[in-house]
Amino acid sequence: MADKSTRTTISKLVGTAAALGAAIVAQKTVGALWKSFTGHPLPSPEDETGEAGLLEIALAAVISGAVVALVRVLAIRGAARALR
Repeated sequence: MADKSTRTTISKLVGTAAALGAAIVAQKTVGALWKSFTGHPLPSPEDETGEAGLLEIALAAVISGAVVALVRVLAIRGAARALR
């Protein structure tokens, strides 16, 4: 049986991997939903055209940030629970 230090390290690695995967899926989902509602992709920092207004950029940042943060927390907690 692994000692506590090894279990903690494994738990952190699994939690990080789960959080990263969940964040990627959440961001892709938010992007797809944004496009279906607005008809154009999420505003990005690389957008040099300036088509998106400040309100749209702020709204996109708040929505995607909140969803990604929530999904990361749930993924980390789920991974920790699965490893107990």
